[in-house]
Amino acid sequence: MIDSTEMAIVDRNAVALGVRETNLMESAGNAVARAVRDLDRDTPEVAVLAGRGNNGGDALTAARFLADLDPTVHLLGHPDRIRSAVTREKYDALQSAEVATNVIRDASALSIGEPEVIIDGVLGTGVSGTPREPERTAIQAINDSEATVVSVDVPSGMDVDTGERPGDSVVADRVVTFHDTKPGLADHENVTVANIGIPPAAERFTGPGDLQRLTRPTDAHKGDFGRVLVVGGGPYTGAPALAAQAALRAGADLATVLTPEPVADQVQGFSEDLIVRGLPGTRIEPTHVSTILEAAADQDVMILGPGLGAADPTREAVGQILEAYEGKAVVDADAISVVSAVETDASLILTPHRGEFQQLGGESADDRDGWATSAAQVAADLGQTLLLKGPHDVVTDGDRTRINRTGNPGMTVGGTGDVLAGVTGATFATLDPVPAAAVAAYLTGTAGDLAAESRNGGLLASDLLGTLPPALGGEQA
Repeated sequence: MIDSTEMAIVDRNAVALGVRETNLMESAGNAVARAVRDLDRDTPEVAVLAGRGNNGGDALTAARFLADLDPTVHLLGHPDRIRSAVTREKYDALQSAEVATNVIRDASALSIGEPEVIIDGVLGTGVSGTPREPERTAIQAINDSEATVVSVDVPSGMDVDTGERPGDSVVADRVVTFHDTKPGLADHENVTVANIGIPPAAERFTGPGDLQRLTRPTDAHKGDFGRVLVVGGGPYTGAPALAAQAALRAGADLATVLTPEPVADQVQGFSEDLIVRGLPGTRIEPTHVSTILEAAADQDVMILGPGLGAADPTREAVGQILEAYEGKAVVDADAISVVSAVETDASLILTPHRGEFQQLGGESADDRDGWATSAAQVAADLGQTLLLKGPHDVVTDGDRTRINRTGNPGMTVGGTGDVLAGVTGATFATLDPVPAAAVAAYLTGTAGDLAAESRNGGLLASDLLGTLPPALGGEQA
């Protein structure tokens, strides 16, 4: 089962894998046409009601496959206002096939006659809320007809994720949905799930479709996209600075660094955009735990680990923080080795490299599938999410596993893991653990690939800060 958001992501990832969008629509339209023929009517009179989105494009394609039945197509709105190039392509193909088409510019002009079969392609899975005109009138006309109704992907007007019907909605006799069934169709009696050629890789591998999770509405306010706290430094200064800067580059609104006083000024010197607070002493120690927890209470995500070091007092402090903390945290570097020894109510994303992964009890493997299997087992045992870094990153919570294939060998340079931790902190502020880790891995690897293309010499971790993709700001909504 797949919801509308995941379906949109999978569609986009399939295209990135080389499956052309026009081919997906051809397969979808053909599946709908087959469903009409399966009704076992000799020469039924068919009416097709098509909106101007991709759902309408599927219906227009179905009409072309049914051209021998002389269907009548009703396009809801002017062809010049068709919203996608691929739907426009299918409309043009329909005209070339000389299939009768009525352009409905005014809802009051809609008259569908008395067809025996209606193909409902009015509204698709990406539409929510009460239908507007001319879609509302079209839905009413469908329901007033005595025809057998075949809906494309979802009955128009129904929320495909919840099954709710906030206004007028089509009462379908049959639904042809694509790739996988949808939550809102669970109780529908006659649903056909059509394989339209989306490969399993579109769900397994991260891709540009995953970036659709990152939205930034025009009425957003400061803080809506995350306040990130980085707890680190002492032995090292660059690591917490990289993580905090990466969090900002990845869309977080504020990044605060808690670090020992002797290095606080150095950390601040990396960027005036950071908020830096010094802690007494040269390392993070148990005496700092209450201060850290108090600071974390006002943040959306804590990144724990960059540059901490592995001194015993620091490890003890990390354990105490995790035992008391109940929020979201990205656990990186030396802090990772403490996780398996403590109980926590926090929601964690752990970002180990393969050596640190084995400290968690993970087994080494000879291939990617072996690493993925081992990572899923460790994640299930811990009840947390892993982002296992490697030539191909593995993201898993033990139930769902994603693989990220962006990145390059130049990213073995020190500090890139700190950048990844920062990006993960930003995405975790607004997303659930597995999607957050998957998006972060994809973006960080893409930044590394872009940086490698622009440089003749070796990569520096700081190079990634300037190449994090523009999509980090999110799509306008």
